[in-house]
Amino acid sequence: MFSLDRLRALAAVAAHGSIARAALALHVTPSGVSQQLGKLERESGHRLLEPHGRSVRLTHAGRVLAEHAARVMAQLAAAESDLADMRAEILGPLRIAAIGSAVRALLPEVLARLTQEHPRLTPSVRDGEVIDMMPALLGGDLDLLLIESWAHRPVVLPEGLVVQPLVREEAHVALSVRHPLADRETVDLAELAGTPWTSCLAGTEPYEALVQALRVRGVEPDIRYTVAEYATQFALVEADLAAALVPAMARRSVPPGIRFVATSAPLRREIKAVWRASSENPPIRACVAALRARSDAGPGSVRRTGGTGAPGTATPA
Repeated sequence: MFSLDRLRALAAVAAHGSIARAALALHVTPSGVSQQLGKLERESGHRLLEPHGRSVRLTHAGRVLAEHAARVMAQLAAAESDLADMRAEILGPLRIAAIGSAVRALLPEVLARLTQEHPRLTPSVRDGEVIDMMPALLGGDLDLLLIESWAHRPVVLPEGLVVQPLVREEAHVALSVRHPLADRETVDLAELAGTPWTSCLAGTEPYEALVQALRVRGVEPDIRYTVAEYATQFALVEADLAAALVPAMARRSVPPGIRFVATSAPLRREIKAVWRASSENPPIRACVAALRARSDAGPGSVRRTGGTGAPGTATPA
């Protein structure tokens, strides 16, 4: 591998036409430049300079390598500039993962605004559940998560994360219009004993929140259909095969054969932005600010976690 200092010396000779002028530009002695070029010739296995009158000039191999050296130096200069800009400028990749309903309801408008205001920002998004996304965040493969936490079963988060609440919303029970309780304004979950359920996959926050809510009301859950997408759950509900617990944000493109009934004891969830305190940077701050502006939750409170997912005051990680 070629030394950057030696490539810099060769690029300077190509740009300034002589070793002496290259030395002036690099603020080193001519002998220092000559030594670097001699070592570069040995590394490359090619003669890079040849006598030309009382000076030297680049050989064909020297010109080829000098062109590459110039591009390398330009790229390094751009990298240094970008890193300097990152102290204040919003640029570079922003790797986001979010639950599906937050992807649909929050991110399109937010990312459109951010990329318009900051053209050098390059966000990417994938959807998933907390159980799958959190290891990727902690491992440094993601920058920002949008997760859900249910009031009766708060998500437990590791140390060292920053949490920003965004949206608080109520969840209703989705029933087929053919279900005997579909015309009710409210329903006690105990009244749904014997009704099969559909939910997200076992281990996810929606699934575990449903299990907890039913057991609190003395009902052993009969979750027969575990599917990731609410759209598929709606199809099962409309066919009167199951009931579903659906947050407000997920109530989009609902088939006509479904009614949403409030629970007598309200069930609520919160959408939160989560990121590692050690990796906070301008793109993350800009995205969270835009999400806060987009949400209806108000400014909320930011806190660093110590193993709990409930809202709180700012404390060191």
